Amino acid sequence: MIKLNLQKISGTEVLPLAEGGKGISISTGETCGAWAAAGAVGTFSAVNADSYDKNGDAIPQIYHGSARSERRRELIEYAVAGGITQAKIARERSDGKGRIHMNVMWEMGSCEEILTRILEGSKECIHGVVCGAGMPYALGEITSKFGVYYYPIVSSARAFSALFRRSFKKAQDFLGGVVYEDPWLAGGHNGLSNAENPAEPVNPYLRLVDLRKTMNDFGLQSLPIIIAGGVWWLSEWEDYIGNKELGAVAFQFGTRPILTTESPVAKAWQPKLMSLKRGDIKLTQLSPTGFYSSAVNNKMLENLLELQERQAAIVESSPLVVRVFGREVCVDPSQSEKITSWIANGFSTAMITPDDTVVFVTPQQAEQILRDQKNCCCCLSMCRFSSWCSHKESTGKIPDPRSFCIQKSLQAAAHGGNLDQSLVFAGHTAYRFGEDPFYENNFIPTTRQLVERIASGY
Repeated sequence: MIKLNLQKISGTEVLPLAEGGKGISISTGETCGAWAAAGAVGTFSAVNADSYDKNGDAIPQIYHGSARSERRRELIEYAVAGGITQAKIARERSDGKGRIHMNVMWEMGSCEEILTRILEGSKECIHGVVCGAGMPYALGEITSKFGVYYYPIVSSARAFSALFRRSFKKAQDFLGGVVYEDPWLAGGHNGLSNAENPAEPVNPYLRLVDLRKTMNDFGLQSLPIIIAGGVWWLSEWEDYIGNKELGAVAFQFGTRPILTTESPVAKAWQPKLMSLKRGDIKLTQLSPTGFYSSAVNNKMLENLLELQERQAAIVESSPLVVRVFGREVCVDPSQSEKITSWIANGFSTAMITPDDTVVFVTPQQAEQILRDQKNCCCCLSMCRFSSWCSHKESTGKIPDPRSFCIQKSLQAAAHGGNLDQSLVFAGHTAYRFGEDPFYENNFIPTTRQLVERIASGY
């Protein structure tokens, strides 16, 4: 048995176990409230969260504005309404126990406005805000105005140091802890820097020791480090508990809570998750955010990876010319044989990329890419796929046809779409669903059963 002592998190002593926030619409008020009711920390995602009609059905997030600026306002209103809805559900389901946290992605479109308005509209519901995917310098300033704790997600001591020195020291009283998310093991968007090799994982213990030393240097010895990414059985992390070098630690579970009775996608995702094998989660840089991310290797990812291979460099002069929507473009003549093969296999439409290459797709793919780019609803602060940028309304670069609409794909995965053709974020230990005896005979536990199982060490 693992000995877990209660820890003070967001002002109350709870089990040092937290639900990892998963958007879009995977971590909800139902899942969050159930984790809190079990005496732990629940987390709902405020990234395009669902709100409901009078029948309890999720309201489809359909955009009617003809201009991007109009669709951006629609997205903000959907996001605020959904976040407040999920916060109130979480509070009701929690029975006044545990802690309720909200997860936001700093690089989501209009994050500061959405975060502020959700906190305004859900007073006394939310105890903490967890935030990653970017450098959230204004996070502490915003949450502290509402008396809410904040938890930055970082993947290195260096990142936390920059955040604390620049802004968090001004709102130190409401800094509740630091989430260390291992960039080689966690699901979703990861904080892997350009200086780090995605194929060469670093021992998380060494990075955690470095983070704790940095926190101690700032006088933050009492704050917990919440370890996220790769955590399945606590028995495998026993040396981290009560460790003097690490100090107070808690553990965040992002992947395992997908299969609980409260999860909105458990039944739909179960066959896929139970069939996964080691290595079926891929770490790529395909996201339109530009960040690395980890997801199930399905047909969608395979198509995107193949797409990266079907491109040729644009050159100033060449006997090899391709037509791009009526315009003639010179390309690297050494790619002639490959281009001929691509066209013969149906990839006959060339599209220009921001990196001075042309990529070859089918006419149907080109039509879908252009349609999705045109329908951009500004879900990110900066998007490679559509060239949207919150501050200037354009990145100044042409849209990148090698990427995809992440909002559309995540919405599909969460609301009954084809999982083989949608983006399915998951941590690299997701293959363990099929190996863990807890899930034998397609067993789906309640959240309380899962929390009790985790607390036992397994």
